[in-house]
Amino acid sequence: QVQLVESGGGLVQNGGSLRLSCAASGRTFSSYSMGWFRQAPGREREFVAAISRSGAGRRYEDSVKGRFTISRDNAKNTVYLQMNALKPEDTAVYYCAASPSTVSSMESSYNYWGQGTQVTVSS
Repeated sequence: QVQLVESGGGLVQNGGSLRLSCAASGRTFSSYSMGWFRQAPGREREFVAAISRSGAGRRYEDSVKGRFTISRDNAKNTVYLQMNALKPEDTAVYYCAASPSTVSSMESSYNYWGQGTQVTVSS
């Protein structure tokens, strides 16, 4: 069982930055690849970024490439999402998730989910 708690969301102006954190419980954090997803009002949840167990492998959704960076610290059981050059269309609830499989953009690959943190980008 893995419990995930996101933090770091908030209100930021267009072009600003935020860093999201996701703290995981348990001693098996390094056994999971981790992902970030987001859900905007009225839209389905979508993939944002994922990172492999070691951190060597990363994958991004096209619209965030070059602006967002996913990283992890296995010693701290934490995964991060650094978000720069934020745009109003990035406004959403952001969720972190854990997968026992390799790096994936598929929701079905992820077994554990956090409760989400709201990110709002004002224009």
